[in-house]
Amino acid sequence: MTTTEHDRDGHLDPTLYRTPADAVAAPPEELAYVVGFDPAGERPDALFTVVTDPRSPQYGRVAAHVELPDRGNELHHFGWNACSSALAHPGHHHAERRYLIVPGLRSSRLHILDTTPDPVRPRLVKVVQAGELAARAGYSRPHTLHCGPDGVFLSCLGGANGANGSNGADGPGGVALLDHETFEVLRAWESERGPQHLAYDVWWHLRQDIAVTSEWGSPSMIEDGLVPDLLLDRRYGHAIHFWELGTGRHLQRVDLGDRNQMALELRPSHDPEATWGFVNTVVDVEDLSASVWLWTAEDGEFTVRKVITLPAEPAPAEDLPPALRPFGAVPPLITDIDLSVDDRWLYVSAWGTGDLLQYDVGDPLRPRLTASVRLGGIAGRQAHPAAPDVPLSGGSQMVELSRDGRRVYVTNSLYAAWDEQFYPGGIDPWMIKLDADTSGGGLGVDGGFFPHGPDFRGLRVHQTRLQGGDASSDSYCYRR
Repeated sequence: MTTTEHDRDGHLDPTLYRTPADAVAAPPEELAYVVGFDPAGERPDALFTVVTDPRSPQYGRVAAHVELPDRGNELHHFGWNACSSALAHPGHHHAERRYLIVPGLRSSRLHILDTTPDPVRPRLVKVVQAGELAARAGYSRPHTLHCGPDGVFLSCLGGANGANGSNGADGPGGVALLDHETFEVLRAWESERGPQHLAYDVWWHLRQDIAVTSEWGSPSMIEDGLVPDLLLDRRYGHAIHFWELGTGRHLQRVDLGDRNQMALELRPSHDPEATWGFVNTVVDVEDLSASVWLWTAEDGEFTVRKVITLPAEPAPAEDLPPALRPFGAVPPLITDIDLSVDDRWLYVSAWGTGDLLQYDVGDPLRPRLTASVRLGGIAGRQAHPAAPDVPLSGGSQMVELSRDGRRVYVTNSLYAAWDEQFYPGGIDPWMIKLDADTSGGGLGVDGGFFPHGPDFRGLRVHQTRLQGGDASSDSYCYRR
């Protein structure tokens, strides 16, 4: 192990794992953190703590929540201040997975919550205002974050002119760097942007010094909902970008084809020696299908190929929202994917149909479907075993996977304005846990785990983070 300052001081967080295998073998999570937001922006958003320890009498229940002091944030993605990659890069004096950094996608504020000394009841310790993000990095609308070299990497959808809350911050979007310990905004990460303009996710291959970014749309393209004219004109993002991680220099743009709109979640291999990963696209404007693509490195260049296609599902017009009735079908709308820490299983969340699909990706070029469970959906909704008479509203959306790959957590809201378009009857918040078979494949809904509705105080829920780390928040430095 590379000696770092926190090693020399005898302080090493046991949830920072040297290898993927170490992460898989670590004790299971006992808590999950879930963000909730008020779509009307009239009540404070909140962070909820859900008990995931089956030995606890509070299993499957919300044990506590902390409300934010301001309104209109629309909490969306969030993450830890430190992860396993801290074992091989500088910047931490005492690397510890302790703070949750919670951006407001609509407000551009960052809220820092301390999970120590009481992990059940995190405390708000700092708010970074939108003006600081705009002035120091030139960005707004913070979206996704990961602890990395030189600081915490924070992807942002908009430019600095969106700091006042207007939706005119049309970019370019990009990546801001935050100090690992003070959370002050340092600067923009990019040194040579090249053709990149739209932004969404950011991840990397740490040992290869390669970063990857993806594309959704600028704030004006998303904040009032999906814009049909922009979609049909193929103006949402449809490319991924490769960068030199250490310098922020753009290396290559790979276009997935402009019919494949909205290239979103990046899931690189957890094996630090590998240089491949998956990205999803939300909708094909020609046939309403959705897809998952694999990137690989070949002779110094990156190539991307489609490896999964989900077709649209025919449905009676009376079961469809107004926007879909002319098509007579439900688009799958892949809005999230998650790759297990052992790189064996890929989970695909189809928010339109409500399906959560499990694929064996032992051969990433040839994913094999091994299980599918319907959780809500626009048409043909299913109920939860704990409430068999009430069909689930919304659909399978954000998916998070435990480090050992045995537990899958799913929530049902995408983004307030988009929720209303595809689920105009409303979305009652829920969180569902599924048990996964990690030998031959398989999924089953846990009937005893179902926080929903009043448990979340009526706030819609989006991303989940697991105590001690999860499948989508860590990168690893060593193979063994």
